[in-house]
Amino acid sequence: MRFIDLRVMLYLMLAALLWAGNAVVGQLLVGEISPLLLSTVRCLVAIAVLLPFGVSILRANSPLWQNKKRFLLLGLFGVGGYNMLLYLAIQTSTPINVTLIGASMPIWMLLIGALFFGNRPNAYQVIGALISILGVCIVLSRGDWLAILQVQFVYGDLLMVLATILWAFYSWMLTKPGGSSERSWPWNAFLLAQVLFGLIWSSAFTVVEWQGGYMHFEPSILVCILILYVAIGPSLIAYRCWGLGVAKAGPTVAAFFANFIPLFTAILSTLILGESPQGFHGLAFLLIVIGIGLSATLKPKERISN
Repeated sequence: MRFIDLRVMLYLMLAALLWAGNAVVGQLLVGEISPLLLSTVRCLVAIAVLLPFGVSILRANSPLWQNKKRFLLLGLFGVGGYNMLLYLAIQTSTPINVTLIGASMPIWMLLIGALFFGNRPNAYQVIGALISILGVCIVLSRGDWLAILQVQFVYGDLLMVLATILWAFYSWMLTKPGGSSERSWPWNAFLLAQVLFGLIWSSAFTVVEWQGGYMHFEPSILVCILILYVAIGPSLIAYRCWGLGVAKAGPTVAAFFANFIPLFTAILSTLILGESPQGFHGLAFLLIVIGIGLSATLKPKERISN
């Protein structure tokens, strides 16, 4: 039996911890900076950090400009749209809820892959999808099934479901580069390109926020430190650690480490926000983990062939 390398485990767990912190810090910034402005400022800081290392991708003869339509979509579904919806969701939901809903992401990848990318799931994956969706329903209903029957969801929870679906499209697009040579680019150049196009969308929506009179910013040393965290930790360090971990362990194994995100979020919420996880959170997390585990299970014949 082959065991995963300890360093690879640390890479993947650090990425999960940083992404968990993103939801908690987003909660701390509620009332200090409007959500769409936060997404734009995060992109600007990330670009400032990446620019010295990935500036070559912006040259006139760069292959980026030949694939600008593709990167406009990547920026909308990934860096731009996902984070905007996450910060909007956290205004009315809780960090534990949004990360538990986000833990269903592999299931949405499965469904979207089947519907739009011709990737047919096997029986294990279908059963796993149903179990994980049950876990998400528990989160959405707060453990009260009457809420499901009456369709009384928290607005932020629904936004997080939409964010997760967008991220699933984004993830599938990454597996289908088409004519783009992006897989041969340095990781910092590839990430810089995505953040730049994400900034286009984020800035456009921030203008709408401003014109609607919803934009606000209460600057302080603490707020600036928290913004630096979301711009560097979850945006840069986590992406790099995740990329290193996936390259060594493979996407199937890495997917299990993504389920540490709601666990770490629950711990951080208890320590920082004083929000103790409820019993239904534990049940939902267990169902999501079981579902994803089944979804990653190969058919017996596929196991033997390996």
